[in-house]
Amino acid sequence: MRHIFWAGDSTCACNKFATYPQTGIAQAFDRYTRADVVIYNHAVNGRSTKSFIDESRLASIYDEITKGDFLFIQFGHNDEKINDPARYSEPHGEFITNLGKFVNVARNKGAYPLFITSVERRLFDENGELKPSEHTEYVKGMKEAAERFDVPVADLFTKSREYLEKIGDEDSKKYYMNLAPGEALWAPEGKVDNSHLKYEGAMLYAGMIADEIKKLSEPYSTLIADAEYLKETYNIEING
Repeated sequence: MRHIFWAGDSTCACNKFATYPQTGIAQAFDRYTRADVVIYNHAVNGRSTKSFIDESRLASIYDEITKGDFLFIQFGHNDEKINDPARYSEPHGEFITNLGKFVNVARNKGAYPLFITSVERRLFDENGELKPSEHTEYVKGMKEAAERFDVPVADLFTKSREYLEKIGDEDSKKYYMNLAPGEALWAPEGKVDNSHLKYEGAMLYAGMIADEIKKLSEPYSTLIADAEYLKETYNIEING
């Protein structure tokens, strides 16, 4: 068996009944992998690279990950929180340093790291145009880290933003929680959620990551169940 350890925040985390219908990307990702791939989802709501490390969550991954495994690293949303010193990291400084610590954990154990840029928030202006992103500098920072540490990147940010621009405000609602109070068990008073995903959104964006991984060389590309694999293994043919 091959194992993917996923480190990240609430956009990737596993959800249970209390947060239904919210679904994390890592929670849906195994729909796209081959049968010998198992995902260990260590993503936790509200975490940044800084708080994930400070809470010894990366240390827990170090204890479990082994040679030939994969470490998927997906952060940015909470590193942006400049008013929260427990989570904030400067995008071209501490953020890059922290990402390097994740890479070191993977490589010290003979595992393969992968960076995944943040999924874009569903924030449109009064004219129906997607607003400028709060993620931009962190996406640049992750790409700087990728170059510095020689780590491949699945650029979910760019793909998700392009898709949101294409389908627009109304059609994108079905992918995000976007719920008023009373429509979900946890929805707080007066707050509408345009960051977290429903199952449909988790599947959409997990598929985008899978498409990015298929473009990489081995051993990454063979994690994904492509059309040829589905035909050979399950006698399923995918057209188009």
